[in-house]
Order: sequence, then structure tokens, then C-alpha cells
Amino acid sequence: MKIWRKALDLNKVKPSRGQIEIMEDRCKGCRFCIEFCPKHVLEESKAFNAKGYHPAQAAQPEDCVNCGLCEMLCPEFAIKVTEEEKVKEVVRHG
Repeated sequence: MKIWRKALDLNKVKPSRGQIEIMEDRCKGCRFCIEFCPKHVLEESKAFNAKGYHPAQAAQPEDCVNCGLCEMLCPEFAIKVTEEEKVKEVVRHG
């Protein structure tokens, strides 16, 4: 999808970035997160998990905008999204 409009404050606002953590052994391969990700960050893994499914994996983690949609849609609670700035703060203080 090509966007032809740009926000007036585009150069002032820094978009939020997220870090995706997928608990592979919980994933049952339903693909909800893959199908509904607005930035197409996730894809199906080639490997199998303990349940015998192909779990989701972050194919393009740098494109994550921290929307949390994958985390909300996951019926198995196998995905956790953390804002990248908060991850950096924890590392600095920890």
C-alpha cells in the first residue's frame, strides 16, 4: 500500500518501535498474528515446536511499530511486545 499523504509533523515525531518475543512452545500455528500484522513483521517458521506446529517468528523485527495487535490476537498468549525504549532503559538500569 502506497501512502501519498504525509503528516505535517513527520520530522518532529519519532515513531514507536517494538521488540517482539514469541514463546515458540506455546504457539499452535494459527497464523492470526501473521495475517493481521499491519507491517508484515511476522512469518511462519520452517522449524517445528514441541507441539509439532510451525510457530510464528519475527522476519522483519525492525519494522515493528509496537501496535500490539499480534499480542491481542494470539489465542495462546504466546506473543509479548515491548516498547523498544523501555527495553533499553531496563538494560541501562539493570
